[in-house]
Amino acid sequence: MGRMKKSTRKFETKHLKKTLEDRKAHAKVKQRHRLAEKRKKRRADESTDKDAEEEIDKAKRRDGDVELFKDMSVEQFFQGGFEVPETEKQKERKKELKRKREEGENKDNSEGEGEEEGESDDELETHKADLAALAEKDPEFFKYLQENDSELLDFTAAERDDLSGIDIMSEGESEDEAPKRKKRDLRRGEDKESTHKDSLGSSIEVTLKDVETWKKALVEEKSLRSLKKVVLAFRAAAHVNDIGDSNNGYKYSITDANVYHELLVLALKHVPDILNHHLPARESASGKIRIASDTKKYRSMSPLLKSHSASLLHLLPTLTDAPTQKLLLNSTVSLVPYFLSFRKFLKAYIKAVIDIWAANSSDESTRITAFLVVRKAAVVGDDGLKEMCLKALYAGFIRASRQTSGYTMQGINLMKNSAREVLGLNSMDKVGYSAGFGYIRQLAVHLRNSIINNSKDSYKTVYNWQYVHSLDFWSRVLSTHCNGLKEAEAGKVSPLRPLIYPLIQVTLGAIKLIPTAQYFPLRFYLLRSLLRLSRATGVYIPLASLLFEVLSSTIFKKKPKPSTLRPLDFSTTIRAPKSYLPTKAYQDGVGDQVVELLSEFFALHAKSIAFPELAIPAIVHAKRWIKKSPVVNLNNALNMFVGKLEMNSTWVQERRNKVEFALNKIDLADKFLNDIAWEKTPFGAYVFSQRKVREEKRKMVEESLRQEKAERRSGGDGDNESGDEEGHLSAEEEQSEDEDMGDIEGEDEGEDVSDDGA
Repeated sequence: MGRMKKSTRKFETKHLKKTLEDRKAHAKVKQRHRLAEKRKKRRADESTDKDAEEEIDKAKRRDGDVELFKDMSVEQFFQGGFEVPETEKQKERKKELKRKREEGENKDNSEGEGEEEGESDDELETHKADLAALAEKDPEFFKYLQENDSELLDFTAAERDDLSGIDIMSEGESEDEAPKRKKRDLRRGEDKESTHKDSLGSSIEVTLKDVETWKKALVEEKSLRSLKKVVLAFRAAAHVNDIGDSNNGYKYSITDANVYHELLVLALKHVPDILNHHLPARESASGKIRIASDTKKYRSMSPLLKSHSASLLHLLPTLTDAPTQKLLLNSTVSLVPYFLSFRKFLKAYIKAVIDIWAANSSDESTRITAFLVVRKAAVVGDDGLKEMCLKALYAGFIRASRQTSGYTMQGINLMKNSAREVLGLNSMDKVGYSAGFGYIRQLAVHLRNSIINNSKDSYKTVYNWQYVHSLDFWSRVLSTHCNGLKEAEAGKVSPLRPLIYPLIQVTLGAIKLIPTAQYFPLRFYLLRSLLRLSRATGVYIPLASLLFEVLSSTIFKKKPKPSTLRPLDFSTTIRAPKSYLPTKAYQDGVGDQVVELLSEFFALHAKSIAFPELAIPAIVHAKRWIKKSPVVNLNNALNMFVGKLEMNSTWVQERRNKVEFALNKIDLADKFLNDIAWEKTPFGAYVFSQRKVREEKRKMVEESLRQEKAERRSGGDGDNESGDEEGHLSAEEEQSEDEDMGDIEGEDEGEDVSDDGA
């Protein structure tokens, strides 16, 4: 077979589907015309046969007048009228023609059934026009019809479609449900009498009594009729704030706030239960949750699902009340399997849900519930839906992390910790690796362009919060799902493990891009990410040299200037303001960060059999720097750090001398001192005590800032004291600061979303 032409491929892609649809429509029109021509021809043939029979009858009458009337007198002839008596043959022939005509009409009716359905809409319009004319010409009789036969006036196209859907649903009812259906029909008639209509075509006003009746029918009888009414009323409630007429052509209208609230609660709480009762979601052998979409009941309930889904999509962005938002999202979690058939809607709805998840102004519990909706879609969907959910989550996270401060840091950490859970699902192996590879490669491309581009602002594509948060997010993902303990329990290596090396290389490249003192906060932030990754995965990352580079900076060689600036918060800053660089506050802050991160790095390897060799370069470098440094506080801290390194080296050396295996026994070397907790080592005990000291210091600072802010408020000064360029934390912001220390310890205190929900 030859190669297909480009024009043919283009036609198949853009025009083939529409062309086939046009041909099908044209074929239907031609078939309708052929049927009309057949009927027309048949009628013409029948009229021709009838005329021929009449001519024959006339001729017979002319020939047989003497035979028919020879025994009749003139008086008898006129008394019998002018009807000519028929012979037996004529009667039989007329019966035969009548029978053929009836058969032809029946055939036409069966062939033109589709046309009659199309004509029903015209009949409905004619019926409505007649009723409107009746209201103008004879208002008294029209009023009588309203009072005694309102159903005749209420019959609209929407009502006819709704009733037809209910009839289809009722076909699946069993004989035991027949008495219940009769009771529902009676109650339906009572409901119609209780509701009122102002004029022809107006909406039905929903009352609290109606809502209670529907609720009782849904809870006790699982009624599909009541479900239909609730869905239609919920649609009107979702569009109640639309511009224009309050009715908007809907069957129901809501004007009372209490009715609106009760109806929303009823629809959001009970509609999923009724759907699950009639169309249960079943789990297949492969673990997939599926709905029997090929059944008659699903086809009949599909319009209700579409209407309800459209109402949810329209209502969600308009809600501002956190409890109502949470209720709607909770209702959607169980409805996700039913929405899999509506792919276009599901894509738009997930986008709306992620907007809530990524909004820092949203309530925390509401954001977690929004994430559970997306997680459910990723669990029950196919690979395409999983990839769509993952990309939407990542895009929402990147968009929300553009502005980072003490106010937003807690929400950003919530997004990181929740989104990383999706990548660890068992069904996300292929999608998770491909997505992670693509996004880390994209970060590497940005870094390469910044290195090879000589423009003044090229570094800004890397040195921004979005890039830094992206690296930190993937560090959390790999730390969670490539954890050595989890892999040992599962008995297999995580498919994400090959991404560890590329991520480390990109992060190290970002740290070294601009090694100036102004970007030391960014260096410390990324080093914490690498420490988390090294601790969880067991991969060695050489970080000590990057920290000793900081000690060679000019800020430690010049005498610092006194300043009244508050200490810089390194957890919410990646670029130090220029006003901080020559100050003692910044010098002390950088020194504390260096000692803390060096201690955390060596604490990771405190039980390693190679610890003495690992500590030698750090001990030599620190002692040389202490001899030349004029910074007294930092010198004291480094002296203590060096002493603990030497003590731990001696402790490991003593135990290493007792081993009996050779150097090439890597497995035995990895298990060295496995029976001892890292806190029990000399260096581990030092790091553990330093963490407690820092925690107490942080609490004291928070308490003092809280008191200071309370005094300002009581004095009438409610302004934020952090109006500087750096944007420091207020008392409440510092209370919710980042949990980086907890991450390094392996005890992440962030808003973690487990598989069981939050």
